[in-house]
Amino acid sequence: MDAITGMTLSIDKLSAEDAQTLKEWLKPIIETVDARVLVTNDADALKTAADQNGVHHQVCKSHVGRNTDALVEQLQASLANGVNPSLEQIGVSIQQALLDLQHLKELIHLRQPEARSELETMYQRYQNAKASPKGKPASVAYRLRNLLLDRWNLWLRLTFYREWKDAIGHQILDGTNNATERSIGWWIKERYRTMRGYKSEQSALNVSRLIAYSGSHLKDGLNLSTLIS
Repeated sequence: MDAITGMTLSIDKLSAEDAQTLKEWLKPIIETVDARVLVTNDADALKTAADQNGVHHQVCKSHVGRNTDALVEQLQASLANGVNPSLEQIGVSIQQALLDLQHLKELIHLRQPEARSELETMYQRYQNAKASPKGKPASVAYRLRNLLLDRWNLWLRLTFYREWKDAIGHQILDGTNNATERSIGWWIKERYRTMRGYKSEQSALNVSRLIAYSGSHLKDGLNLSTLIS
């Protein structure tokens, strides 16, 4: 999707979801429309594909926010009994860990570019946490370390929309990949068609492309209701 106009650019079935496959799929699309920014969910393979195609990258603030809230709640629950040996080993109190988790949640929802230094400071408190032996679950301290490290590294992609402007100085990205989600919902998830079943995967792809093309050109007189009926 074009994140600004909402027009569907391509609907494809990929053979895999690894970074190389995504890079090769995106490359001709990026070149054709002269894309400068790729807006996606926070899958790691898409980060690599964006970097290797030489475009800026915005990860969806909604995806990251929901994922962070869930992880923070899990870690808070793990600290509820007030004792944690893994934190003691690195000299961090339960109270400090709970404060850091709450502050992380606040930073993620505010998404201010300058807050990256605060994430670095919090990460440094946990950087000496050790991985658990193979086959054993990760400790709370190590999970906190990895969460803070990930969000610190992710910060420029998460807050990119705050500062990026188009060629005439307009700040027009909203920080989400809602345009793509709408494309999937409107043009691909045709539930009644799925229930009836397609004869082949290619048929599902062809029909989705046709409906998306028609929907993107309604203003030109294409009648989507006739097509779907």
